[in-house]
Amino acid sequence: MQDSVVRRLHDLLTAELSSLPPGPLVVAFSGGMDSTVLLHALAGLAGARDRGLRAVHVDHGLHADSPQWSALCAANCSEYGVALTLLRTEVASGSGLGREAAARRARFAALQSALAKDEILAFAHHRDDQAETVLLKLLRGAGPEGLGGMRRLRRIGRFLAWRPLLGAPRSLLAGYAQYCELKWSTDPSNADPLIDRNFLRLEILPRLRTRWPEADSSIAQSAGWIQAAADFIETRSAQALSDVRGPGENTLRYRAWLELPEALRDPVLRTWLRSLDMPEPNQWQVAELVRQLVEAGEDKLPCIRWPGAELRRYRELVHAIRPQQLPAPGWQQPWDGTPLALPAGLGSLSLVDEQGQCPPLADASGLMVRFRRGGEALRLVAGGPRRDLRDLFQEAGIPPWERGRIPMVFDQRGELILVGDRWASELGRAFLAARARRLAWSRALTTC
Repeated sequence: MQDSVVRRLHDLLTAELSSLPPGPLVVAFSGGMDSTVLLHALAGLAGARDRGLRAVHVDHGLHADSPQWSALCAANCSEYGVALTLLRTEVASGSGLGREAAARRARFAALQSALAKDEILAFAHHRDDQAETVLLKLLRGAGPEGLGGMRRLRRIGRFLAWRPLLGAPRSLLAGYAQYCELKWSTDPSNADPLIDRNFLRLEILPRLRTRWPEADSSIAQSAGWIQAAADFIETRSAQALSDVRGPGENTLRYRAWLELPEALRDPVLRTWLRSLDMPEPNQWQVAELVRQLVEAGEDKLPCIRWPGAELRRYRELVHAIRPQQLPAPGWQQPWDGTPLALPAGLGSLSLVDEQGQCPPLADASGLMVRFRRGGEALRLVAGGPRRDLRDLFQEAGIPPWERGRIPMVFDQRGELILVGDRWASELGRAFLAARARRLAWSRALTTC
């Protein structure tokens, strides 16, 4: 009767392969029992081999036995007739993520580097893993996307992540491994109850199964329902985002966003930030953003920060920006028109001639470049009044946090003649025209 275990697993994988999009197939091969079963079973299916089945193993070097684990992976792949790519990586210390999360990030980065675009990476996660994942997400206060658990098929970066065994209990994989007399490695860290996932696996889920024998399948079923709800919310969020987005990709009309149903407000924010490739806030930071936007007066500038991102309100818009540097107070630099590297990552400034070149100015122009210190003014029109730079910034709707990052050019008399690539005084225009130059501000450091 044990061969029925093999038939069940082969039938399951054959059905999964039949609905899988076209693409080369790669197995994330840790060398543990689960991934060994997956690789062995796929190696026995013509549908998998026809896709150029191969395996990738990542050695973190975190355990003294990791060379032996890699050797066993190589031996198994040789026995199964499957090509193996062995990757070695180091887990960053001091990242603040914790060893488990840091190892997961290092493994993901290594796998990304080893895969071509649109390759399909197969993971051996099963139904028991799904139950652990959903419980972990629940305990961490996740929303619908997290509580939906792992997806059977999902794009991650350049590749598709495929989890064909999510509907199979671990007992099926264990029965297959025993019947086929497979050899696998065992990571002793999997028995450490101080790791949250292990604690659930070793201490909590066994007790739940004693009281509710169908706990794993029930949790997986709930995850399926929540995934469907999360998919609906994701689609609706994309539609709502187009309604509340501001004139720039990195802006939202904050009043329209606040008027969204509460169930959509958070997902829309996250959809927006993901589209900008920016990190997402936690639930408390979102709640604080809502509070500040509701309570702060029109003359205030609410700001919420978390690592890698800031949300700032100015007038009717919320701006998503990455943490910015300001030039050092008092920074200034004499300038001859050749490419000038600006501080604080603000790129370079050049005076470009009609040939697109920027040789040094022939005359002793006495130009000076610096940043805003307050009180600057310039005459935009001949015979017109001098305009305060503060007023020009306000009229142009330039957010306050950007104003101190715009380079300004002064002539030999200390007169402001150019404000970035936005404004030129009458003297500035005459200066440029007499030398057949134009000001070019590249936000990235370049040579002319």
